[in-house]
Amino acid sequence: MHTFNTPNHMTIADFPFPIHTGAIKPKWIEEAQKKGFNIVARVVDRLHIALQCKECGHLNKTRLYTLMSAKPLCENCMEQAWKADATAAGGTFIKRDPAHRHYGIYRMACGHEISRQFALIKRVAAGETGLRCEICHAAVEAAEAQVMGWDLIGSDPQGNPNYRLYKHADCGHTQRIARANMQSGRFGCGECGVDWPAAPSFIYAMHFTLENGREVVKVGFSRIPWNRLHHQLRVNAEMPSAVLQTVAVSTGQIAMSLEKRLHKALKQSHPDHIVDPACYRGQIRVISEVYDGSLTHVIIAHLNDIEARITRSVA
Repeated sequence: MHTFNTPNHMTIADFPFPIHTGAIKPKWIEEAQKKGFNIVARVVDRLHIALQCKECGHLNKTRLYTLMSAKPLCENCMEQAWKADATAAGGTFIKRDPAHRHYGIYRMACGHEISRQFALIKRVAAGETGLRCEICHAAVEAAEAQVMGWDLIGSDPQGNPNYRLYKHADCGHTQRIARANMQSGRFGCGECGVDWPAAPSFIYAMHFTLENGREVVKVGFSRIPWNRLHHQLRVNAEMPSAVLQTVAVSTGQIAMSLEKRLHKALKQSHPDHIVDPACYRGQIRVISEVYDGSLTHVIIAHLNDIEARITRSVA
């Protein structure tokens, strides 16, 4: 005997699935009730039924086998959960990815659309991981390259995720370069340039204010200190920081040598001012050569002395 009960707001004429005649067995009704659904009708063929979700009232076409052997999922409840996760992750759920059943299409805060796994978006919403837009990230990498006088062509032809393929704006030479080296300037053009040890560099002092309010100073050397600060050292772009002073040095090799001597002097004279890496882990991407902010005036004095010595040697 055919059994059919439309929801209160719906008529047979606008029912979303073709009705299939046949009795609805009591054990099916019992199983559906236990799993949060009401059986409305047999639909499509003898293998399918229409289940109404008790939570939201949505009608779902479900295989009888699924009802009896597993817990059916309500399509509307799933979509609402995807939307909530997307909002918590800082984006907007648009639709399921037609090419991947476990993926959705999302609009990022930047306006670009991406395809991501539902499980990943849930982790982002929970704060367990981050989410990045490939289009915006590619623009950042292209800008980094332009600062160095190179054009980003694309991913590494050899498949190394740490490398990119770049074109030198001056001579047109294409070259594989590690992104970290592009950011720091520690590389040279294989066609017209010199390697970074022979290229001009700087010794620098940088100031950082940690999350707990403690002020620290980092001493190092770099071909482009401002680029190193903004693209390499800071984990959070909102972290208060600044380049305090730089000393121009003729080559990276000499800068590295002078920097090592400076650290040796500071460690011998002020060992109690060396900051434990645990204090800035996750905030500054280094594991050493960071000193308490109270030593800033001493470090600046050392840099002034180094600059004076360089000036005398050139004069």
